[in-house]
Amino acid sequence: MNRLYLGIDTSNYRTSVAAVDSSGSILFSKAVLLDVDKGERGLRQSEAFFRHSNRLPDYISELFEGIDPSKIVAVGVSERPRRVEGSYMPCFMAGVNAASIIGSSLDVPVCGFSHQEGHAAAILESGGNTPPESSLFFHLSGGTTEALLCRPDAKGYSMEIVGGTLDISIGQLLDRYGVAMGMPFPSGQYLDDTAYKTLDSAGFDTAAVSGTGVMPKLKIKDGYFNLSGAETRLMKYADSRGGDEKETSRVTAELFASIAGLLAGEVAYLRDKYDIKGIYMAGGVASSKTVRRLLSADEYTDIRFGDAGLSGDNAVGTALLAKRIHETGNSNSGK
Repeated sequence: MNRLYLGIDTSNYRTSVAAVDSSGSILFSKAVLLDVDKGERGLRQSEAFFRHSNRLPDYISELFEGIDPSKIVAVGVSERPRRVEGSYMPCFMAGVNAASIIGSSLDVPVCGFSHQEGHAAAILESGGNTPPESSLFFHLSGGTTEALLCRPDAKGYSMEIVGGTLDISIGQLLDRYGVAMGMPFPSGQYLDDTAYKTLDSAGFDTAAVSGTGVMPKLKIKDGYFNLSGAETRLMKYADSRGGDEKETSRVTAELFASIAGLLAGEVAYLRDKYDIKGIYMAGGVASSKTVRRLLSADEYTDIRFGDAGLSGDNAVGTALLAKRIHETGNSNSGK
């Protein structure tokens, strides 16, 4: 019997459902952003919960049309942002409620994980891969910029924060600047397209698009950094709407070049400090084609991004975690 594992993830901005089989192959994956009104920089938790709850029945019905539900042996669901005490966001309860109903109906265990663990599994365990015993994992999303020592365990992944932002995340920096420039939220993809086109025309020579004076130099101290200074400069530029379209494109290209340089510096520092060769990046920012291109140089060959489609919020990771936990005989559910 080819056993199937269902995954559900309801982050603050994306509703996701997925199914994988016993070999780790992805049989179904659907991940759709929640709608955010123009000019807004996010959703209230109550509104996100409501929208997830309305979407999930249709998405799960679509999933069941393509698989045999009787072959599902476990359900994985993201129940909180991080695996630490006190980590909680109401939007995840939409997925937890749906998973509980499915688990009870099919009489199968429901395994709860953190959203962050799902990100790690989607990159480290997709395609039937066995996760490394220890790795340096960068979680780069709309609300999180963390460098973590990541180790698989009986519950999913243990993660120790060893670097990252001390104020706003990279994703927040991009979204706040993009919205201020009149782009939809989330804005990362629109900015990414502009930066890529600008740098591509310059042969990805970052020196060729520098010199606008908008972006400050981003500094790292003991693996940590601040981004609020860059936000202040970018918001001031957006408010003035100074310069022509060419200058705006150069500012956006400089922003992405600065982000890539910051991540490269983080990798160099933490790789040497912890003597770790396996370096992985996931989250919406890690799906940026510009960042990936800038970090594809020879000196960064140990940085692994995984499939771009699995970098953003998705339920594939929770399905893969349910598979590993079930197959190893462990259980983090009450069933």
